[in-house]
Amino acid sequence: MLIPCIDLQDGQAVQLVRGRKRELAVADVFGLLHEFSKYTWLHIIDLDAAMGKGSNDELVRALCTQARTKFKMKVRVGGGIRTVSRAEKIAAWGANQIVVGSAVFRDGKVNLRFLRQITREVNRKRVVIALDTLQGRITIHGWRRRVALQAEEVMAQLEPYCAGFLCTDVNREGTMTGANLKWFRKLRHATSHPIIAAGGIRTRREISALEKLGMDAAVGMALYKNCLR
Repeated sequence: MLIPCIDLQDGQAVQLVRGRKRELAVADVFGLLHEFSKYTWLHIIDLDAAMGKGSNDELVRALCTQARTKFKMKVRVGGGIRTVSRAEKIAAWGANQIVVGSAVFRDGKVNLRFLRQITREVNRKRVVIALDTLQGRITIHGWRRRVALQAEEVMAQLEPYCAGFLCTDVNREGTMTGANLKWFRKLRHATSHPIIAAGGIRTRREISALEKLGMDAAVGMALYKNCLR
C-alpha cells in the first residue's frame, strides 16, 4: 500500500534530500491533502519539531482533523514526539497512530522507561517506532545524530511497545534512486510486526515488491514531482 507523506517545515509541505537539502516546497498544504485524499493512510511529519526548531502544531492538528473527518483517511503523525505528554496531546488530536523515534533511545541504548510510560498512557496499537537508518546506524533528532545500533538488532526488543515500525533509508531519502530492497528484506527477517518502508521509492514495481514483503511504502518525492511510474 502506498502512503503519501506531508512533511512540514515553516508552514509548508517540503521534500528534503537525505534530510538536509530542501528540494521543493508547497505552500498550499490543504490542496496537497485534497490531492492525496484517495489514499487510505496519510503520514504527517513535523520536521521543525523533529529538528528542535519550533513546531507546526496548529497546521498538524488542522490537517489531521480534515483528513479524518472530510476525507475519512487514517493518519499517522510524527516529528518531535519526545515526551509522553506530547504523545498524549497529539493522540488527542485524533491521530490514529503516533510515530516516536528519538525518545526511544537514550545514552546509546533502548529507553525502556520511556517505552513503558508511553504504552501505559497511549494504547500500544497507536504507537509506531521510527527506526531511520543512516550509513547502517539508527539516526535520531531529525537525522542529525546517530546511535551505535542497527534497526534489525533492536526490533525484537521493541516489539512489545509498538504496533509496527517506520523504517527510512536516510541515504536514499528524497533521491528517487530506488528502494533499498536488500535492507528491507533484512528487516523483514528481524520482526513479524508491520513495517512501513521509506527512502528512495520511485516506481510502482518497488511498491509491489515491498507489498510482497508485507510492507507498506511511504512515498514523498516521487509523488510531489508526479513521476511515480
